[in-house]
Amino acid sequence: MQMQFEVQGMDFNRAGEAAAKIKKALQMVGMEVHTVRRAVIVAYEAELNIVIHARRGTLTAHVYPDRVEIEALDEGPGIPDITLAMQEGYSTAPPHIREMGFGAGMGLPNINRCSDKLQIDSAVNKGTHVKSIIFNQASGE
Repeated sequence: MQMQFEVQGMDFNRAGEAAAKIKKALQMVGMEVHTVRRAVIVAYEAELNIVIHARRGTLTAHVYPDRVEIEALDEGPGIPDITLAMQEGYSTAPPHIREMGFGAGMGLPNINRCSDKLQIDSAVNKGTHVKSIIFNQASGE
């Protein structure tokens, strides 16, 4: 199964909708609770990164019996230093975004923590591609 969602930059009214739909679909197909939780965190953080930082992008979930793959592809400023961006608390979100309670610098670290495999490709002034793989397994396996 594949689900794809268009995400618009700065559309905070719809932020999280794609992640919520992915959660419902994963529950309906019987994914393990631990897998659903991790996949939804990845999807939500990736979706918010598009809303906060990019002009627009897509969030795609590929669902297989043994895994979930979440991909975010955006048209945004890109990430000049991925290693730095992976540090907890590092954020390039502007002050007005932080005042709304977003941009705490936990998005990529949370995606990394919840992923079994993670690949990030980014080009400055072009955009970013994030691909996360979460294997379908119960907690503790």
